[in-house]
Amino acid sequence: MVHETGEEVTTLYVKRLVVAVTGASGGAYAVRLLDCLENAGVDIHLIVSPFGKKLLADECGITRMEPEAFIGRPSNRLTMHDYLDLACELASGSFLTSGMVICPCSSNTLGVVSAGLGNNLVARAACVTLKEARRLIVVHREMPVSSIDLENMLRLQRAGAIICPASPGFYMQPQTVDDLVDFVVGRILDLVDVEHQLATRWNA
Repeated sequence: MVHETGEEVTTLYVKRLVVAVTGASGGAYAVRLLDCLENAGVDIHLIVSPFGKKLLADECGITRMEPEAFIGRPSNRLTMHDYLDLACELASGSFLTSGMVICPCSSNTLGVVSAGLGNNLVARAACVTLKEARRLIVVHREMPVSSIDLENMLRLQRAGAIICPASPGFYMQPQTVDDLVDFVVGRILDLVDVEHQLATRWNA
């Protein structure tokens, strides 16, 4: 962007989001989310935990940690980051983002983030998101939920996070598993202010 005085001004017109994939079942949610974000022109910074990698291999057949493996095509909008690289830009609040989505979020990651620990890049980026008062969406995907999980959710919610369990609705009369996935992903996209055409709207 160039100001009317001719001075170049830094801006965030291109939405930039951090996405983390951890080891709770629900790899399809993550893959669909990444595809929709990329299609919407969002700059994506992706972190995959070690158990997230196993999850993606087991559930989605993804064994290569590169953009094309996730969205089926080359992309310059998706940047991969190492889970243990605490020296990268995502570990600093000075790196401007529109927020972060942990999808799916395991109970282990939920506990680590709620405790404020930053011993890996997923947890550190989440803590940075909270301290900078940016939107943190936690897509927890384990059930049943223990009292420990509930307390961790409440702690995060009070810190500013949005707890968004992967609980698809049925009022749209889904016909396929993809319909159920799209419902959850559509709700996540709403929460990060990304436009989409997925069927999530209730029309009475």
